[in-house]
Amino acid sequence: QVQLVESGGGLVQAGGSLRLSCAASGRTFSSYALGWFRQAPGKERDFVAFISSSGGSTYYVDSVKGRFTISRDNAKNTVYLQMNSVKPEDTAVYYCAARSPRNSGNLYYSRSYDYWGQGTQVTVSS
Repeated sequence: QVQLVESGGGLVQAGGSLRLSCAASGRTFSSYALGWFRQAPGKERDFVAFISSSGGSTYYVDSVKGRFTISRDNAKNTVYLQMNSVKPEDTAVYYCAARSPRNSGNLYYSRSYDYWGQGTQVTVSS
């Protein structure tokens, strides 16, 4: 069982930066791959970024490549999403998610993750 708690959201101007954090409970954090998703009002929850359990592999949706960076600190049981050069279209509730080693589903799909945080709101003003 993994519990996830996001923080770091808020209001930021376009072009600015924000760092989201997701703290996890559980002794097996380092065995879980992690992802960030986002959901804008009236839209589906979409994939943003992924990091493997070791941190050696990362993937991003095209719209955030070169602007967002996902990282993890297994000693602190925390995953981060550094958001730079933010745009109004980045406005959404951001969720972190954990994927157990047994889950072999497509990492871009929300159903491939087993545990979710409650979300943190990010609002980018123009």
